[in-house]
Amino acid sequence: MLTVTTVNVNGLRAAAKKGFLPWLAETDADVICLQEVRAEPDQLPAGAREPDGWHTVHAPAAAKGRAGVSLYTRREPERVQVGFGSAEFDISGRYVEADLPGVTVASLYLPSGDVGTDRQDEKERFMAEFLPYLAALRERAAASGREVLVCGDWNIAHQEADLKNWKANQKKAGFLPEERAWLSRVLDEHDGGYTDVIRTLHPETEGPYSWWSYRGRAFDNDAGWRIDYHMATPGLATRAVKGFVERAASYDTRWSDHAPVTVAYEL
Repeated sequence: MLTVTTVNVNGLRAAAKKGFLPWLAETDADVICLQEVRAEPDQLPAGAREPDGWHTVHAPAAAKGRAGVSLYTRREPERVQVGFGSAEFDISGRYVEADLPGVTVASLYLPSGDVGTDRQDEKERFMAEFLPYLAALRERAAASGREVLVCGDWNIAHQEADLKNWKANQKKAGFLPEERAWLSRVLDEHDGGYTDVIRTLHPETEGPYSWWSYRGRAFDNDAGWRIDYHMATPGLATRAVKGFVERAASYDTRWSDHAPVTVAYEL
C-alpha cells in the first residue's frame, strides 16, 4: 500500500502550534504533500522541518511569507525537482515533485486568483503553463513505466457537487466557467489525461469538502469547497482502494482551514 495525504496547512508555523505535529506523529501516510507553508525551512520548528522518520523537501517562495510547498516521504526520494520549468513560477513556491519507486508524487499550490485583479491574471498564466507540463509529465512517466500523482490545493471546484453554495459563486474565482473548463482539460484523456481520484471513489457524493471559510458557521454547516485533489494517471487511479477527508471533530480542533485528504493506493 502507498498512502498519500495532501493538505494546505495555512502557514506551517501556525499549524504546528495548533495540532499539526500530533497529527503527523499519528498518521499512517507514506507521503505527505503540504501547501501554503509560508516559511523558510530555518523558520520552521524542528518537528516540522525535519521530523523523525521522514525525508523532507521544502520549496519556499521567493516572496517571503507567501505560498510554499513541501513533501514528506518515508522513503528517500530517487529524484527531487522544484518547479516545472517556468521562468515566472519556479521560485514562487508552488510546485515540487519527487520520484519514489514506480511513482512520481508532486505537491501543487495553484494560485487562488481574484476576479478583476492581477491575481486572476497570474492564475491564468500559471494554468496556461502548467497543463502542457502535466501532459508531458504523464507521457514521460508512461514511457518509463511509471505513474504520476499530483496532489494539492488546485483552488478550483470542478463541479456543482464540489461546493455547497455553487449558485452564489459562479462569478467568483475558484468556480469560474473558464477555470472549470481548464480542470476538465486536465482530466480529458486527450489532453491532460489525469483522473480525479476522490471523485472516482465517491461519484455521487456532495463534496467531500476539504476547505471551509473561517467566517460565519461554514465549518459547522459543512458549507465547504472541494479544491484539494489527488490527480493521478489512470493506472494509479484504478489502484485507489479508499479515499477520505480527515475532517476535524469540531471547529476548535482545526489546525488549518483545509482538512487533510488521504488516499490509499494498492501497488
